[in-house]
Amino acid sequence: MARAGWFSPAALVLVIGGGAVGVAARALLVVPLTVGSAVHPLAVPAVTLGINLVGSLLLGVIIGWLDDRHPLGRLFLGTGVMGGFTTYSAFAVQSVTTASASPFVGLALVAVSLFGGALAAAAGLAVGRRIVDRPGEVESPEEAE
Repeated sequence: MARAGWFSPAALVLVIGGGAVGVAARALLVVPLTVGSAVHPLAVPAVTLGINLVGSLLLGVIIGWLDDRHPLGRLFLGTGVMGGFTTYSAFAVQSVTTASASPFVGLALVAVSLFGGALAAAAGLAVGRRIVDRPGEVESPEEAE
């Protein structure tokens, strides 16, 4: 696919709109946990972990399903929605905060986030490819650009 230019206003609008949807979905899950004083200190890190694992799985499904056939759909759903839904910055801050209070729990949080996210993405990619009946197809690095 030839690239006409490095900037596309339509792509930018899709990513921003998708990001807003993803951030709103994450906020619906996290914000209620921050209200009130009887919240367990691991509640928000646990929900963030769940969000990131589910987001990794869904991103894999989106990429496997849409592939290169729908680049604007990938931008909206993948980069936008899943990029806004998952959050590396919250994961990083919560990992450091949790590890300073309990090093073992903090290390477990990091390990599950990283390895679980990679496994979830791989599983999602397999599911997405099965949706379009392309289970064994793997794109080369040149094609992925």
